[in-house]
Parts: sequence; C-alpha cells; structure tokens
Amino acid sequence: LLLLAAAVVLTAAWQPAAGRQAGGLALAAGLLTVAAAGGTVRPVLPAVWTVPAYLACGMALLAVARPARLPQTVREGLVHASAVVQGLALLWTLPPVALALTGPVSWIERVWSGAPATVRSAVTADAPWPPHTGTAPLVLAAVTVVLFLTRDAVGRTRALTGVLVLGWATALVLPAVLDVPYTVGLVALGCTTAGALAAAIWIRTPERPEPLRLTATILALLTTLPLVLLSLADESATLAVTAALTALFAAASWTPRLAPVTAPAALGYATALACASGAAAGWRAQDTAVLVLAVPVVAALLAARLGDGARATVPVEVTGALAALLAFALAAASGDLPMLALVLALCAVIVSATALRPGRRPLAFAGTALFVLAAWVRLAAWDVGTPEAYTLPVTVPALAVGFLSRRRDTGVSSWTAYGPGLAATLVPSLLAAWGDPYWARPLLLGLAALAVTLLGARHHLQAPLLLGGTVLALDALHELAPYIVQVTDALPRWVPPALAGLLLLAVGATYEQRLRDARRVRDFLGTMR
Repeated sequence: LLLLAAAVVLTAAWQPAAGRQAGGLALAAGLLTVAAAGGTVRPVLPAVWTVPAYLACGMALLAVARPARLPQTVREGLVHASAVVQGLALLWTLPPVALALTGPVSWIERVWSGAPATVRSAVTADAPWPPHTGTAPLVLAAVTVVLFLTRDAVGRTRALTGVLVLGWATALVLPAVLDVPYTVGLVALGCTTAGALAAAIWIRTPERPEPLRLTATILALLTTLPLVLLSLADESATLAVTAALTALFAAASWTPRLAPVTAPAALGYATALACASGAAAGWRAQDTAVLVLAVPVVAALLAARLGDGARATVPVEVTGALAALLAFALAAASGDLPMLALVLALCAVIVSATALRPGRRPLAFAGTALFVLAAWVRLAAWDVGTPEAYTLPVTVPALAVGFLSRRRDTGVSSWTAYGPGLAATLVPSLLAAWGDPYWARPLLLGLAALAVTLLGARHHLQAPLLLGGTVLALDALHELAPYIVQVTDALPRWVPPALAGLLLLAVGATYEQRLRDARRVRDFLGTMR
C-alpha cells in the first residue's frame, strides 16, 4: 500500500501540471518509498539494525534521483526526502553521543576512586546506556561519507564542516559502543583530539578556510572534556592525560592561527597538571599553590615573546592571571598566612616584571598593591599590631611615585603627588595616638608631622604643609588637653568666660587687620602647588 501510494504521488509529481508542487510531491513519494522498503526488511533484522536499514533506503533515493531524464523538481524532491531520512537517523544517534560527551561528569565526585574496566562502564556511571544504539557509529559514518561525496552540491565549506562534526561524533562514540578497555578508550579519545588539531593545522581551502579551522579547533577542545573527566578515575591516568594535553596544545600553538585558542588551553591543562601533581605527591594546598605559580611565569614569558601585536597575547595573559587567582585561592583557603604572603609576593614579582613591557605600564600599580598586601599578610603572621608597620609600606612607594611624577611634570599638584601617601600614614597614626596612653607614639608622630610641615613650607608644597600642620596641631592638642583641663579646674569659674570675652574684644578691635592677615595667608597658600 505504501509503494502504491508512492507511485501515485510520484506520477502526480511527474505531470507538467504539478508546477511548483512537484517538489513537495516528490518529497512525499520518497518518504513513502523509504517507509515501505524499511518496513519490508525490518521484521527480519535485529532491532539494532532498524535505523541503518531505513538509512540505507533513504540513501538509495540519491541513486534514484541521478538520472537526467527525471524533471529537476522531482530530483530535488527525492534528494530532500533522502536528507530528511538522514537527519532523522542523526537524531537517533544524539543520545549515545550526548552520553559519551557528558556522562564522565559524574567522576568529579569520585576522583581517583579507581579505574573501571571498560569505557562504557565509566561513561554510564550514573546513567544507563541507550538501548539498541550499537550501530550509531555506522550511521554517523555513513552520513559522513554521503555528505563528503555530495559536498559540491551542498556547498563545499558547509559540507566539509558537517563532515568534520560527524566524523568527530563517530570517533567520540565508538569506544563506548565497542566497550573497549578503559586505557584503550583514553588513548582513542587522545587520538581524536590530536586528529582534530591536525585537521585544524593542515586544512587548506581556497574559500573561507576559517570556519573549517575554527570548527576543528573547537572539536579538539570538546574532546578533551570527556577525556580529562574520564581520567579522574585513576591517579596515573590523570597525570598522563593532563601532561599529554599540555604538550599537544603547546605543540599546536606554533601555528599562529591556532595560538589564540591552543596556547591558553595548554596553560590551562598545565595548571591542572600542577594541581594533580601536588595532590599525587601529598602536598598541602598552600604548597601546591606555589607550584601552580609556574604557569603565570610561563604565561608572562610567552606573552613577552609574542609581543603586544599578536592575537594570542591577551588570551595567554588572561589565562596566566586566572592561574594566579587559583594559586591565591589555594593559599588563602589553607589559612597559612606565611605561605599566602609568599604567594602574593611571587604574584607581585610576576606582575611587576610584566609591567616592564611598554604596553603594560599600568600593571605597575597592581604589582605595588600586591607587594603591599604581601607585606601586610606577613606582618599579620608575625602578630604585628602597630598601624605604622602597615601604612609605611604604602606611604613609601606612593611618595616615590609622586616624587617621580613631579620631576617629570612640575605642573602636577602636590595633593595628587604626595597627598595620598602622606594621608596613608599620618591619619591612621593620629587615630592611634588619640587612643594611646603612652607618650612615644604621640612624640614620634609630632616630630614626623613637624618635619613634613617644614618641608612643605620650604618647598612651597601645599599638601605637606596643610596635612603636616593639621596633624601636628591635633596631636599637640591631644597631648596638652589634660593639662588644659587641670588648669581650667584650678581657676575660678569666672576666669574662662572672662578670657573668652577679652579674646573677642581683641579680635573685634583688630578685625580689619586679622581679615587682611587671613587674605594674605590665603594668597600665600594659593601660590603653592
């Protein structure tokens, strides 16, 4: 009945009166024919061969559509019918491909718990394998071959992109379908990664080569995900896989077009290798953090070699920064302050070295901040509570930078050059002095504020003069306050109001003179920088 219906529809499509409907009628006739032929052979085949049988019938439509005596619209309709059948067959292969790609995620919760016997048992640790999908690689390979043979009709670039994707899916799912041993499966996935990278390197097409190269590179990166996740089952496998991927992507980075992707990938897997090596050696997290810092060092050296004009420079630097953040997180999570200070100091050295490059001068500020933070953590580890010990590492670099800025540009304001550095030490020291019952800190603070004030007056700098004078006055007021209170208590109660009245009389009598003095002070301060 299906064949009869297909014959009727195809006859209608053949008629000249069919017009634009001929393509749709031919499509329907082709699908009816595939349903009839597949339904005929289905009862005599195992269930696993059902989809390949229908796919073979759909591919046969391409041979039927080749004769030139068929109308063009009919041939196109039969080709579209074959494409629909092939698309449905590919949809049937999606579950095993998806499971082969995402199933190994479950090993994150069972790191180094023991290698399974086969790849399929590793992939299906938390999910069952889809039934009757043993011929999925055959279906994927068959569609790949058809797409390769018809690449000129489909569009060369799009067809070759599809060939790459389908070929990759075939290689990805094949180890699990064949249920090969665990080690053999890891080797197969590694070969798939290497093959995808080789394709990305050697692809040469006259028109639009970038989509093909980008597709092959992305497929190589996708393959590494299940490969690394599967290797988490065994310690030796993890070390071997991460080392091999580091070397593989580093070798691929010699190709300039791939370096923006493969170089960061190599650094990322080098970071994973460092973490795995530290864990395998039984090191503490803070000790592993120091090992991880080797990756930012390599990234900084590689970025300097590439130069600011290379496309891979920024991705490499970003990857190095992420590795440094991981090292900081490992050191901070351990709570070991000396090791955290060491990690911060090493990060400061790396950043400061990077700032020596002409295009990375602003990183000098980040390097200084990291040095200061490392000093603070080290002081906290020594149980140092004196605020000046924390503020002076900020003040000294800030004043040095301000001094260099004013030497380079004399128009820079003293508030911009020296204000932040002086305030960083004077203000916290003043707050500490007001709560300090001893005399040493107020005395030293007063001497320092006096020196700053004199230097500001000597060099006509507004910020040191005002900041030093204000701190000196407040410090002196704090020290003299107890004696003032004692004198006030010893005097009769009418003396303070009388003195205040005399002061007001004196100010009022010399108001004009005081106003002129205030204006002269204002003008004098205005002439300062």
